[in-house]
Amino acid sequence: MPAAAPAVPPLPAAERRALWAGVLAVSAAAWGWLAHMAWSMEAFMRGGALEAWMPPAAGWSGRDFGMLFLMWAVMMAAMMTPSALPLLKMYRSAARGRERARLEPAAAWGWLLAGYLAAWTLFSGLATVAQWPLHAWRLLDPMMESRSLALSGGLLAIAGLYQWTPWKDACLRQCRTPLQFLLARWRDGAAGAARMGLEHGLYCIGCCWALMLVLVALGMMNILWVAAVAVFVIVEKGLPAPARAFRAATGLLLLAAGAWLLAGAPGAGA
Repeated sequence: MPAAAPAVPPLPAAERRALWAGVLAVSAAAWGWLAHMAWSMEAFMRGGALEAWMPPAAGWSGRDFGMLFLMWAVMMAAMMTPSALPLLKMYRSAARGRERARLEPAAAWGWLLAGYLAAWTLFSGLATVAQWPLHAWRLLDPMMESRSLALSGGLLAIAGLYQWTPWKDACLRQCRTPLQFLLARWRDGAAGAARMGLEHGLYCIGCCWALMLVLVALGMMNILWVAAVAVFVIVEKGLPAPARAFRAATGLLLLAAGAWLLAGAPGAGA
């Protein structure tokens, strides 16, 4: 039975700055790697002398699979780490009193973040397996942009429809209320922090997995689209509950964009 979390006192300014610094460091490193990879791929495609990994259409090796997995894992760290800041702040506030009783190590928030990112690393593995055949079927180009209006339209439509589902609503509610999540699932120690982070990350995947389809539809190495989806996630999680109008509107927009692309796909008018 998880121990009850203590009352949550305000977090001192020094600790807030430390949390911000940690989150920004992880995010900046991930964004920097992504930007370098995208730049290298663009330069290579334009005949530059740089060497860059490009996903092959066929004949995948273990290295190719590993590089695609690494791309997804780093991209998820870049996009999702900032949205974990409210959870980290609530955890640190709740854990401060328990540190004096030696129940919580001071750095346990790092284990919480590690558990959260472990969930998204698991998602990255599944996304890699799902993306692999898209290259073999030549539905994606070497820059990992869709070559198929039908594929892009279908993925945008799925993302739009998911915005209206009760599963999205249930998972988003957990993401928007980190204090209630911690109160219900509190566990002591670094291992407990990592487990809570993993569980919260799984809820976050349930909330946001369909939004990642937008990246497959519009281009995974398009840094502007990656940043736009990351900002969307932060806004969606930060809006006051229930914010159903926002989800309904964005779902309709994605569905309309998907229908427009599907209407232009070859054979759509046949």
